[in-house]
Amino acid sequence: MQRVGRAERALDALSFFVSDARYGLGAFLGVYLMTEHGWDAGSIGAALSIGGLTGLVSQAPLGALVDAVRNKRALIAGATLVVTATCLAIPFAPRFWPVALAGLVGALAGVTIGPTLAAIGLGVVGPERFARRAGRNESLFHLGDGTLSLIILLTAPFFGSSVLFVSMVFTALASVAAAAAIPAGAINHDLARGLLPDDVRHAARPSAWRVLLESRPLLIFAGCGALFHLANASMLGLVSQKLALANLGQGITLTAASAIAAQSVMVPMAALAGARTDRWGRKPLLLAAFLALALRGMLYTLSDNTAWLIAVQLLDGVGAGLIGALFPVVIADLTRGSGHFAAAQGVVGTVHGIGGVLSTAISGQLVVQAGYDATFLTLAAVAALGAALFWLFMPETRGTGLATEGLAVPQPAA
Repeated sequence: MQRVGRAERALDALSFFVSDARYGLGAFLGVYLMTEHGWDAGSIGAALSIGGLTGLVSQAPLGALVDAVRNKRALIAGATLVVTATCLAIPFAPRFWPVALAGLVGALAGVTIGPTLAAIGLGVVGPERFARRAGRNESLFHLGDGTLSLIILLTAPFFGSSVLFVSMVFTALASVAAAAAIPAGAINHDLARGLLPDDVRHAARPSAWRVLLESRPLLIFAGCGALFHLANASMLGLVSQKLALANLGQGITLTAASAIAAQSVMVPMAALAGARTDRWGRKPLLLAAFLALALRGMLYTLSDNTAWLIAVQLLDGVGAGLIGALFPVVIADLTRGSGHFAAAQGVVGTVHGIGGVLSTAISGQLVVQAGYDATFLTLAAVAALGAALFWLFMPETRGTGLATEGLAVPQPAA
C-alpha cells in the first residue's frame, strides 16, 4: 500500500510536468511562426497538418506498443525528451519543411504520452478506481499547463519567445525525474493493458481494430469524437492569431492569457469528471462538453474585444476538461478484458485525430477565404451536430465491458 501511495504521488508530479511535452508548443507555435517569422495562417495550417497526419496514422500501432512494453516509465520519459528536442530545433530552421519534419517526429513521440500515462494509472490503481485517477491525471495536467502559461505570460514581455523553449527543457527534465520516481513494482502490467484483475491468461484476444469495429458504442464514440475535434482543434490557434494581429507585439503574451483562461476551468472540470462520473454517468458530462464547444464558437463572433475573446476561452475549459478526463475512462469501460486498452485508445484516437487534422487544415483555408467569424460559426455548427448525434445514439458506458458488447474473450481450456 505504501508503494502504491508513493506511485500515485509520483504520477501526480508526472501528470503535472508532462503537460508541456504532450502537445509540444501547441497554439504558441502558430503565433511564434506568424509573429517572429512572418508565416500566414494557411502555411501554418499546412505545416502543422503534416505532423498531425503522422500522429493520426501512428496512434494505433504506437498504442499497441504501449500495451506490449512493460517498462512504461522509460517509454513516457523517452517520448517526452523526443518531443522537446523537436521543438527546440524549430528556431534554428523556421522554414516550411524543417518545421513540418520536426512536427512529424514530435508527433510520433507525442501520441504515446497520453496512452502511456493512462496505462500507468490503470496499472497502479486498477479498474475500480480508474475513473477518479484519470480525472486527477487530467486535472493535474491542466494545472501544469495553466501554471506554465502563467509563467510565460509574466516573462514573455521581458524575454520574448525564448521563454517557450526554456520552459520545455525544464519540464522535460522534471517529467523524466517524476517517471523514474514511480516504483516499477507498483505497476500491474496486466491491468495496465486492460486485462481483468483475475485474468492472467495470455491467450489470443480480439485485435484493437476488431474491438472497435464490433463495438457499436465505441464506433459512435469515435465518430462523435471526430466531430468534436473537427470543431475544437483549431479554435485556440485561430483566436490566438486573431489576438496577435489586433495586438502587434503581444501575440505570445495574449496566447498565454487565453490558455490560462481555459486551464483555470479545465482543472476543476477534470476533477469534477473524475469525482462524479461513477455516480452521474459518462454521457451527461460528455454532452456538456459538446454544448460548451458549440456555444464557444458562436460567442467568438460577437466581439473582437481582447478581453471578450479571452473570456470566451473559459468555455474551452469545460469542453477540453471533460473530454480529456473521460476519454480514457470510456475506452476502459468498453475494452475491459480485451488486453488492448492503450491500442484501443490509439484506434479511437485515430478517428478523433481525423477531425483534428481536418480542423487545422480546413480552418486555415477558411480564414483566408471567408474570415475568422465565418470560420468560427462553421466550427460551432459542427460541434452542434456532434452534440445531437451523441445525445441520440451514444449509450451510457458506466458498468459496461467487453463481455456486454458481444466480443468473445477466450476462455481457458477445460
